[in-house]
Amino acid sequence: MNELQQHIKLDQFLKWQGIAQTGGEAKIIIKQGMVEVNGEEEVRRGRKLVTGDKVTIAGTTHRVELQ
Repeated sequence: MNELQQHIKLDQFLKWQGIAQTGGEAKIIIKQGMVEVNGEEEVRRGRKLVTGDKVTIAGTTHRVELQ
């Protein structure tokens, strides 16, 4: 991965999208296996997301758009 490429951690993305209200809530959602990143179950809250990644929760997909 290019070191200059912008990223956001999965737990921060969930808060930014309004899916989780707090970091603790985001952690629970992720640890329960409710989140997929690019079609794969993800349980690491520190997973780095980059533009173009797709995060799916409860059947709804959110595309990561960073500038």
